Amino acid sequence: MTGQMKCRKTVRSLGLLAVLCAIGTLPLNAQTLENLSADSAHPENVLTYGMGYEQQRFSTLKQINKKNVKKLVPVWALSMENDSGEQAQPLVMDGVMYVSDAKWTVAIDALSGKQIWRTAVDFDPDTPRVVCCGVSNKGVALYNGMVFRGTLDANMVALDQKTGKEIWKTKVSDWKDGYSITGAPLVANGVLMTGVSGADFGVRGFVDGYDPATGKQLWRRYTTAAPDEKGGDTWTVENAYKTGGASTWLTGSYDPVLDLVYWGTGNAAPWNPNSRRGDSLYAASVIAMRPKTGEIVWHYQFTPNDMFDFDATSEMILGDLKIGGKPRNVLMQLDRNGFAYVLDRANGKLLAANPYGKVNWASHIDMETGRPVETGIAKSLRNGESAEIWPSIIGTKNWAHAAFNPHTGLLYANTLHMSSSYKLDTVAPYKPGMRWLGVKDVKIAFEPDAPHGFMAAIDPMTGIAKWKVPLNDSANWSSMLATAGSLIFTGRHSGEFIALDADTGKTIWQFQTSSGINASPITWSMNGKQYVTVMSGFGGLGKRWVGPSAKNIPQGGSVWTFALAND
Repeated sequence: MTGQMKCRKTVRSLGLLAVLCAIGTLPLNAQTLENLSADSAHPENVLTYGMGYEQQRFSTLKQINKKNVKKLVPVWALSMENDSGEQAQPLVMDGVMYVSDAKWTVAIDALSGKQIWRTAVDFDPDTPRVVCCGVSNKGVALYNGMVFRGTLDANMVALDQKTGKEIWKTKVSDWKDGYSITGAPLVANGVLMTGVSGADFGVRGFVDGYDPATGKQLWRRYTTAAPDEKGGDTWTVENAYKTGGASTWLTGSYDPVLDLVYWGTGNAAPWNPNSRRGDSLYAASVIAMRPKTGEIVWHYQFTPNDMFDFDATSEMILGDLKIGGKPRNVLMQLDRNGFAYVLDRANGKLLAANPYGKVNWASHIDMETGRPVETGIAKSLRNGESAEIWPSIIGTKNWAHAAFNPHTGLLYANTLHMSSSYKLDTVAPYKPGMRWLGVKDVKIAFEPDAPHGFMAAIDPMTGIAKWKVPLNDSANWSSMLATAGSLIFTGRHSGEFIALDADTGKTIWQFQTSSGINASPITWSMNGKQYVTVMSGFGGLGKRWVGPSAKNIPQGGSVWTFALAND
């Protein structure tokens, strides 16, 4: 089969045929824009966060499959010299792996596991006080011989890909105001883009665009609309938008044909909506932007006038679905608010919205208006009463990424089954760098005699699970990886790296790593052999919710790589 034929087969379901097949046979000896666009069509390397601009976390590799996965063995492991937790997705290019955490950026010989270089991240030791949900980093970006990463104290750094030496460092914002960066950057159409964390500290969220060569800021797109901007009238309390949250702490996806970047935004600030009133655009939304300018082309708000901490920052998965007998280029998200959404990614038109877990704050999504229809329970919370809300403030799914298999049309996700109870409280005066919520008596509870979460294969159009596996002791906080070998890889907080039969959800292989897993696995190949890699290191938000078993989980980050044992 020729390179062009392979490309045609790979991208038929991605809607990127014109771009990818034109470049399907280019050598991957430099990270050009064409290489990045073709990432998912070249499964031997992993050049982008999400294993492709579409963020499907799906690989066409199938040397490892459900018939032989029991022969999977570790081939190397490398210490990260870090006790704060590992949440990153590694990248692989031409036999070199690039990994990161809050403390380090590391280059590794991907076949031997030997360290090539290690560069420390220099941040003020007081910075963690403005980090809401764990001292972590989700990953790096590669482009034109450089490795890019964000830092906990809200800087963007470019390193030489061969040596790890710093090329430039740019201050994105002041961490003392509540800003931090834990997400991986994105390079789209020649622009280096990053989001920020900090909504719970009352920051004004934004996405920035930078010149990758110099670190010069090209543009800033604030995610809370000012009075003179479209959406400015959705903040009816004067100046509320200036401290309105809508952080952008996870990486966006990109469609190079439409030249649109899709970036999710976090909760509005403070949680108490009486201090801002109105829909609070563009909080709890997806915004479709031009990467060259930051211009918003369209938006869709998942949770208007958010008072539930329902961030919409989770991965925006791009793919093709057959709807009404016709193929549609879509964007899919399993939102924190409990609904599974499908949008037309060209214009943001709502195509489907259905619950994929227990939801009581809204009865349904009105398909004409696109707005949730709130229940009496939500209304009682708005009226100042204490209410038990499903899902919890943690969501039906938190950041741990879902995968999408374009051949089955299913989303594979680790979901959560928790509720929250709280009530609105007097909002204290805003102080930069201090938590600013305006709620009290917050409690998170598990339903008696019910699972804490599930591993599930979900139909994005209906929200209905083809299969789901209950997790009775603790939910998972690791991302999913889907492969053409009919496998799903994920990890458990107790350290097991596991492979599921994609058709049934049954665990058919597992390996005990040295710590808990709350990271994003990848698969890649070299010299005709397929490998699977995951980072292990207990930490992050999930560490708070795993129960008594947490005390028996060792700390310490590491990178693990697996392959089939030689016969």
